[in-house]
Amino acid sequence: MISARIYLAQRLSALVMIPLVLGHIAVMIYAIQGGLSVGEILSRTQGSTAWFLFYSSFVVAVSIHAALGLSVIAIEWGKFAPKWAYRISMLICAGLLAMGGHAIWAVTFATTGS
Repeated sequence: MISARIYLAQRLSALVMIPLVLGHIAVMIYAIQGGLSVGEILSRTQGSTAWFLFYSSFVVAVSIHAALGLSVIAIEWGKFAPKWAYRISMLICAGLLAMGGHAIWAVTFATTGS
């Protein structure tokens, strides 16, 4: 049985993700329809605190949501002990945060070598 805290945390992370996903999709459609190159996109995101905060929020919400969802699947379908499922989900969350953080850094603060 899923605890109320886990249930609530996953639902709240989903609520945070909704406007972020919609914003991300809108930005991607704008970039594709505008014919922007990778260089043009990076020139708009480099050094931008706003993009850093937007995508950081996105990465945190997705990492929490995905890790909690996987722990629930491990408990309900994989018959993992809740203690182990939550420990594994914390490792998954940390990995997602690290990979997402690296991508955010590359898009908003890393220099492009030119």
